Amino acid sequence: MPVDLNHIRQALREADCLYTEEQIEESIRKMGREITESLGDSNPLVYCVMNGGLVITGKLLTEMSFPLEVSYVHATRYRNQLTGNTLNWKVRPSEDMKGRTVLIVDDILDEGHTLDAIVEYCKENGAERVFTAVLIDKKHDRKARPGLQANFSGLEVEDRYIFGYGLDYQGYWRNAKGIYALKGH
Repeated sequence: MPVDLNHIRQALREADCLYTEEQIEESIRKMGREITESLGDSNPLVYCVMNGGLVITGKLLTEMSFPLEVSYVHATRYRNQLTGNTLNWKVRPSEDMKGRTVLIVDDILDEGHTLDAIVEYCKENGAERVFTAVLIDKKHDRKARPGLQANFSGLEVEDRYIFGYGLDYQGYWRNAKGIYALKGH
């Protein structure tokens, strides 16, 4: 089914800007300082969760001033839809993480099923410590388990459908230079 680009463009025009590029960049710098302070001596393996984590990981890497290794995983529940379904692993971690500190970087902690599954996978495969970093923490009471939160998070948003800075709307607008809430959601 062809994409209606007019609809995609209209979604951004009508969306509410929740955070500007400047606000987001400042939160990324702050996260980088916190991660550097906490993990700077641990030789971590950093995993970008594709595709949403691409923007935040790239920007966050330049704010972490210590040696680290970078790779990626690709697991999703959304598949360009507004709601999630079962977890689909496209690319599992391939590096040896036994005895390592692992940092998983993703765009958002919404319900957290995907992030939680990746953390468990790393622990099951011998990671000594697993940390998580997300650009956005969505505030609601539907987390995958009670008390689920990221070790490092940049910004909080209300319970709306958001996009921009790595988060997509129907596969588009990951490149939007702000965090936007879809009108009516």
